[in-house]
Amino acid sequence: MAEQEVRVPDIGGFEDVEIIEVLVSPGERIEPEQSLITLESDKASMEVPSSVSGTVRELRVGVGDTVSEGSVILTAEVAAGGAEAGAPAAGPAEEGPAPAQPEGAAAPSGAAAPAAGEAPAEPDCDVLVLGAGPGGYSAAFRAADLGLRVVLVDRYPVLGGVCLNVGCIPSKALLHAAKVVDEAEQLGAHGLELGPPRLDLERLNAWKRGVVEQLTSGLAGLAKQRKVERATGEAAFVDPHHVRIAGEAGERTVSFRHCIVAAGSRPAFPPFIDPGHPRVMDSTDALRLEEVPERLLVIGGGIIGLEMAAIYSGLGARVTVVELADRLLPGADPDLVKILRKRIAKRYEGIFLNTEVTAVEPDETGVTVAMAGKDAPASERFDRVLVAVGRRPNTDRIGAE
Repeated sequence: MAEQEVRVPDIGGFEDVEIIEVLVSPGERIEPEQSLITLESDKASMEVPSSVSGTVRELRVGVGDTVSEGSVILTAEVAAGGAEAGAPAAGPAEEGPAPAQPEGAAAPSGAAAPAAGEAPAEPDCDVLVLGAGPGGYSAAFRAADLGLRVVLVDRYPVLGGVCLNVGCIPSKALLHAAKVVDEAEQLGAHGLELGPPRLDLERLNAWKRGVVEQLTSGLAGLAKQRKVERATGEAAFVDPHHVRIAGEAGERTVSFRHCIVAAGSRPAFPPFIDPGHPRVMDSTDALRLEEVPERLLVIGGGIIGLEMAAIYSGLGARVTVVELADRLLPGADPDLVKILRKRIAKRYEGIFLNTEVTAVEPDETGVTVAMAGKDAPASERFDRVLVAVGRRPNTDRIGAE
């Protein structure tokens, strides 16, 4: 017997990732691909498998520790010349007991052909995950950790969905920049004046993209490590066990035993607003940060609308918010909303509640907006309009019927 260190493999460029669970103990027998520890990064949890067959001699890590690629997890006693993970097992593949089938999985090859609506005997994958956002890729990674063959489908070539690419993550990066500007201004009241910020949109956008790219590249590494097959294109169901994927490389049909639908959502638009006009933005457009308009109207006082309002106000725009309900952030704690309303009322040009936008007429130089509300102006002129009235699910695009 020989003593061997088991280390953390390539985990997609992540460093100092926290251990949230230790799955083995000293004296326990371990096998290749058996999970040893569970890590949790900013955007995913992952189980680190063993690369050896042997007996745990000493654990070198515990819950709460952080590890990176190459960190020692444990030492194990292994047979001299013992096979590592990925090495072929001795003897022909058909010898020995057959692997256990996942609950609900189709019968192995050779069984009777499935009836209509049943999974094919030899599908392309055990689990097809439709949508590569936080719900989809987390499900795909977990299914792969459990030994299932997984295909992860998304219309975009990068993982992470709306949240990571054009939502939560870039918005938080820009909110941080706006917060720094706000705090610098507030220091003036305490005797420390820093002067107005000089805004370089190109560099600010590059920094935001860097934040996003670091996380998307990490997810790509995690998918590769788990041998999750990725497919890019618009996917739609053909029947209960097939989807057709149309992408730049053409069309292909993938068969599956089970499917997880995590297709996400897209911005909703009132029917009288043209979403294609360059002076009309949704949240995705707003996060591109093409310019900081002098006057910006935000239609919708929910979380997305107020996040965008905070970003653009912090970067120098004069912001007006219009909300159809009787208060901002409907559904949130009214006491907290009251404090927020008091704070932002000092910064924004206007906040109009119980107000309906009845017309939006963009042209080459600006947007004329008609409103109906007790305190709102009947008509007002803005440089740009941001529509944040909610989102609609993408399930109407996947042939769900």
